Amino acid sequence: MSPMPDERTALLGGGLPRPRRDSVAASTGVWIAEMALLAKSSLPVMFAYMLQNSLQTVSVLVVGRLSPEALATAAFSYMFAMASGWLVALGGTTAIDTLAASSFTGTADKGSLGVLLQRGMLVLTGFYGVVVLVWCLGARPLFDALGQDPVIAAQSARFLRLLAPGGLGYVWFECLKKFLQAQGLYNAGTYVLLITAPLNALLQYTLVYSFGLGLDGAPIATGIAYWLSFGLLAAYAASADHRGRACWPGWQLRRAASTGIAAFARLALLGVVHVGSEWWAFEIVALAAGRLGTRPLAAQSVIMTLDQVINTIPFGLGVAASARVGNLLGAQNATGAARSAHAAAILSVLLGTLLLVTLMMTRHVVGRLFSDDADVAALVAAVMPYVALFQVADGLNGSCGGALRGMGRQWVGALVNLVSYYGAALPAGIFLAFHGWGLAGLWLGQCVALFLVGLLEWVLVGWSNWPAEVRRAFDRLEAGGIATVRTVRGDA
Repeated sequence: MSPMPDERTALLGGGLPRPRRDSVAASTGVWIAEMALLAKSSLPVMFAYMLQNSLQTVSVLVVGRLSPEALATAAFSYMFAMASGWLVALGGTTAIDTLAASSFTGTADKGSLGVLLQRGMLVLTGFYGVVVLVWCLGARPLFDALGQDPVIAAQSARFLRLLAPGGLGYVWFECLKKFLQAQGLYNAGTYVLLITAPLNALLQYTLVYSFGLGLDGAPIATGIAYWLSFGLLAAYAASADHRGRACWPGWQLRRAASTGIAAFARLALLGVVHVGSEWWAFEIVALAAGRLGTRPLAAQSVIMTLDQVINTIPFGLGVAASARVGNLLGAQNATGAARSAHAAAILSVLLGTLLLVTLMMTRHVVGRLFSDDADVAALVAAVMPYVALFQVADGLNGSCGGALRGMGRQWVGALVNLVSYYGAALPAGIFLAFHGWGLAGLWLGQCVALFLVGLLEWVLVGWSNWPAEVRRAFDRLEAGGIATVRTVRGDA
């Protein structure tokens, strides 16, 4: 009886035997099971990010009844917060994705996971502190330089100062959420946000209207909701009957701040650049759309509002892929890690294709849901084919980017994004936009860029030496002062 093939089996032998039907079925079943696991893990993550985004959306809706200026101020301020402060939370915590997932399966000392959490909170608090200095000291001059209306610029600077204390709650909430996700506990954040999202709506109305704080009440209410989310998630993690408690060794700030903090900060900074390079490109597209005229700007606002909701799908899948790949590398399962990375990419293409079909079927309806202007609705419908194609590329970028983060290769995603967006897509898209293509030209540039990013990242994942990635995962942990249980040495 022939032995079962494994990762060491030669690809070419003395002939090409016909594969046995039961072996093919078993192999197919493994791939389907992996995609099902990733889908199951990513669903609560997607829902959690939708709920997180709803905190700001509800805030904008509540203050929008005060005046058009209040609406513009809240929308602009949250957009700026997302591209700066929240980026520290969502991009910087990818370092926890990388290290904590491998630590959970690669060390007998589960308390090391808690040390990584504390290290992340220390580093990202420092990063966020720099952002707060910009908000408090440089926001008004920056907004004036960007050509904002003086009233909006002044109100937005004040809005950000009031939002700053609550933003740290956002950062710590993300850190703690990644700590739990590394253990395979994906539902915790969703449970918490199901409580705090409706409370946020109540707080917004109470502070803005009942207490008479007006526009000032919105950032204060949002900050309270973020700290409440962190507090409830901490209570969940510390519950006596919960396995997450075993990964908390008590406060060990001296250990967290010593060995490995520089390497963690480097990973976190690269994560910020990896995630931020795409977000910043969209902000540039929004500014360019404003130069095209009122209707293109209105159509772009409709499309971006829709895309912010849809984007939670590839982002959630990327988070699940990152944790899964990191877990498998820590378990010294190189074959499983490679399979999971490719399964995530395949699943993302399937989901992206489903979104493409859905958007194409509803492209004449979407614009009318947001605007009564027939020209705006028609422009949204005209650009929608590019937006629909973009979803396939965005999914591939999300899944492969997540796999790269699980491998600790944030720098690869950051470099690919910077070259593709700023070296090709934005210049080409802006050129097309102002040479006859209009808003469609901007989205064509984005679409081409993201396909380049996604396909190139998938190629890089496919070319990876996975046994070497196992070794590097353990090297990172040991460099951070974490005792591992590795049994494999070297690149093979």
